[in-house]
Amino acid sequence: MNIFRLAGDMTHLLSVLVLLLKIHTIKSCAGISLKTQELYAIVFATRYLDIFTSYISPYNTIMKLIFLGSSFSILWYMRYHKIVRRSYDKDQDTFRHYILMLPCLILALLVNEKFTFKEVMWAFSLYLEAVAILPQLVLLQRTRNIDNLTGQYVFLLGAYRALYILNWIYRYFTEEHFVHWITWISGLVQTLLYADFFYYYFQSWKKNVKLQLPA
Repeated sequence: MNIFRLAGDMTHLLSVLVLLLKIHTIKSCAGISLKTQELYAIVFATRYLDIFTSYISPYNTIMKLIFLGSSFSILWYMRYHKIVRRSYDKDQDTFRHYILMLPCLILALLVNEKFTFKEVMWAFSLYLEAVAILPQLVLLQRTRNIDNLTGQYVFLLGAYRALYILNWIYRYFTEEHFVHWITWISGLVQTLLYADFFYYYFQSWKKNVKLQLPA
């Protein structure tokens, strides 16, 4: 554990709390992509297959439970809550997210650290997480009208992965034999997908105007 890893974890956790705050208090999921949330639920479900078989630390187990529980809670709210589900913009959230899953699975079968079910699923979760934000970014470009909580949620998601890159750089120079190309490349791709959003987010903050993405 180092300051960059902890900051990344806390930023990721904060992004989830911001989204749950929006959904639970405002009773709205407007501007949130159900497709992206479904992909994240799959990411965590396939990544944490070892939650009951491999113990690392209380911190590790608690974080796994939080991300699993929150992901499926968000899905339940968006799909079944009688008020929240009415605010979901199905007509705009049309990204065919299932087309992302098969290439990620094939890549995981071909490129993994060890050809076992758990390791293949772990690699699959990394590849899928790298592109899971795409439906959300497309939805924001279509709707253009982005409320503060939605903008903060997406910003925190991107910041979490950027902080993890700093964590990897730090560990590369402080730990022997710390080389994880799959994790590094997936994380870099994921961060680069946020570049356009980051630009307009900081522009809106600098000019003190509402965040809007170009169509």
